[in-house]
Amino acid sequence: MKLLLVADKESPYYWDYYQPGRLDDIDLILSCGDLNALYLSFLVTMGRAKVLYVPGNHDSTYDTRPPEGCDCIDDKLVTVNGLRILGLGGCPLYSGGANQYTERQMVRRIHKLWLPLTLAGGVDIVVTHAPATGYGDGEDYAHRGFDCLVDLMDRYHPKYLIHGHVHANYNVNRPRVLRHGDTTIINAYERYILEIPDK
Repeated sequence: MKLLLVADKESPYYWDYYQPGRLDDIDLILSCGDLNALYLSFLVTMGRAKVLYVPGNHDSTYDTRPPEGCDCIDDKLVTVNGLRILGLGGCPLYSGGANQYTERQMVRRIHKLWLPLTLAGGVDIVVTHAPATGYGDGEDYAHRGFDCLVDLMDRYHPKYLIHGHVHANYNVNRPRVLRHGDTTIINAYERYILEIPDK
C-alpha cells in the first residue's frame, strides 16, 4: 500500500507542476494540516485515493470551507483497507489561535478515544499536526511537542506516528524519520511517500 503524506507546504510537484498520472499509484493520502483546502480537494480529485486530514493551527477556515471530497479524522479512529488510523490535529497552545491545545486538553482528547481504541484492538497509524515531545519537535515555544503523544505511543504501540507543524527548513539537520519503541515517526512536511505491506 502506497501512502502520500503531506503537511505545511503545498508541494509544487503535485500542485504547481502537476502532470496527469502522478497520483495514480497512491492508495491513500494523509494530511497533517496547515494546507490550503483547495490543494487537498485537488489531490482527491486528480487521484484515485481517499484523503484523510487533521487540521493544523493555521487551518481556521476549515470549519466554514473544508476541503471538498476529503474526510476529517480529527478526534476519530477510522479503518481504511484494514489500517486503523487515529487523527489528532492541532498544536500546543502558544497564542490562543485556532486548533491550539494545552497539554491537559490533549490528554482529555486522547482519553475520550479510549473506547474506540480498545474495541479496535489498538491503532496502526496516528496522524497528528504537532509532533511528540523530543521526537522532531522544535526548540521554540510555538513548535514544541506534546508529552501525551509519547504516552500514546508507549501504550498503544502504533506502527507509525505522522506529523507536520515543524517545517524542514527550520533545521536542515533535524532527521525526518525517527523511532520510538515500536513506532516509526515521520515528519510529513511538503510530501513523503510511505510504502507499507497490505493488511
